[in-house]
Amino acid sequence: MGLNLYNSLTRRKEEFKPLKEDKVGIYVCGPTVYGHAHLGHAKSYVSFDVLVRYLRYLGYSVTYVQNITDVGHLTDDADEGEDKVAEAAKKEKVHPMALAEYYTRSYFEDMDRLNCVRPDISPRASGHILEQIGLVTTLLKKGYAYEVNGSVYFDVSKFEDYGKLSGRNVEEMLAGARVEVSPDKKNPVDFALWKKAEPNHIMQWPSPWAPGFPGWHLECSVMSMKYLGKTIDIHGGGLENQFPHHECEIAQSEAANGVQFVRYWLHNNMVTVDGQKMGKSLNNFITLKQAFSGTHERLTRSYDPLAVRQLILSSHYKSPLDFSDAALFAAQSGYERITETVKAVRKRMSQAAKGQLDNKVIEELTRLREKFEAAMNDDLNTSVALSVIFELVRLANKLLEEENVTAETLNAFDVLFDRLGGDCLGIVKEEYPETGGADDELIDKLVKLCIEHRSEARERRDFAAADTTRANLDAFGIVLEDKPDGTEWRWK
Repeated sequence: MGLNLYNSLTRRKEEFKPLKEDKVGIYVCGPTVYGHAHLGHAKSYVSFDVLVRYLRYLGYSVTYVQNITDVGHLTDDADEGEDKVAEAAKKEKVHPMALAEYYTRSYFEDMDRLNCVRPDISPRASGHILEQIGLVTTLLKKGYAYEVNGSVYFDVSKFEDYGKLSGRNVEEMLAGARVEVSPDKKNPVDFALWKKAEPNHIMQWPSPWAPGFPGWHLECSVMSMKYLGKTIDIHGGGLENQFPHHECEIAQSEAANGVQFVRYWLHNNMVTVDGQKMGKSLNNFITLKQAFSGTHERLTRSYDPLAVRQLILSSHYKSPLDFSDAALFAAQSGYERITETVKAVRKRMSQAAKGQLDNKVIEELTRLREKFEAAMNDDLNTSVALSVIFELVRLANKLLEEENVTAETLNAFDVLFDRLGGDCLGIVKEEYPETGGADDELIDKLVKLCIEHRSEARERRDFAAADTTRANLDAFGIVLEDKPDGTEWRWK
């Protein structure tokens, strides 16, 4: 079975076939850079990072484009309000472009820590003003747009397929339109392509109509077409962007070019807090920096960035992920278990004698790889794929107990950890930095001291105390193994 993806446009799973054999073009709506990235952003960009990684695992040559919106995203989707970047810049008393630069650097810093591969191209809206003016000009010439008082709007009534992505029809949109819509629009559902700027508006550029700035929807159409062509394979983004953002992208792009804009639309679901969407507008968000440092009131500790990534992978990209500190704590424990097993395999592999591969083990590894690929081919089911990694962990730990395991057999485990857990899921590192030795020695001494106290408790038949010691160590991810020659410990 090949890769099957749920296409939001057709509302069904479809086998993925790119326009050009072995080549895939992907465009994902990037962040509007007016604040630090939060856990909601992480779910979106980790989800699409896994898509890019898996396509490359399958052998495709992928061109991954993810934009930076540094102008034009207004505080109101009805083309009203102030530019989000400009509004934040006023509050922080800096130039909007200085603010955009600061939060763009912050965003990439967070994505790097989440082990998201950098996009091949990260275009900025402010760097493509000429192309956006060109697209507006084309739409005016073709009769799909109109100019009023220096602003230009797309005439939705001229595009018959408007609503085909979201499933909404224009009549329903008109009935639900708000009263405070711009009087310049012919219809409330028309959307801005170019907005005339007031004289004191900092972020503005000259145009044939009036000094102003591009509409938010226009940016993504222009940047995706510039780098991937008039028809692209995959367009991704958050479910909240399906309407109006992506719907408007389709309308203006297909009206201008007369061809299908996107073949596969993918939308990830959101992170929720107490059942409510996590977002800056609701002020219920936790930034990634807060999660990594444990400096938010909802958190009881700091979390490894890859544990945050693992939490996201534990749910399907199309399912909501309800945040809790307990869920993050469990993800941290699971991540540490995987990490310690990989490290143990690599350490033992460097010490083990050479020898033949264990055929029974190889058969089991083949089964796990096939199970992993079947899950990923089924619309990127990362929760099942992650469970396969834990099966691999259990099998590896069992094997590590054997005295005569060969380096070749352990290498087969390491390769699979690298390919599935590393290349595809991004939670296994190629190399793990040394802790410096002192910390490891201290932990070893403390655990051995606990083992001594437990042994003394067992000798005096205080089994309750002995069990408490084992349980306390288990809570920290430490497993005690009683053997004929004494008790040994290992990480879960």
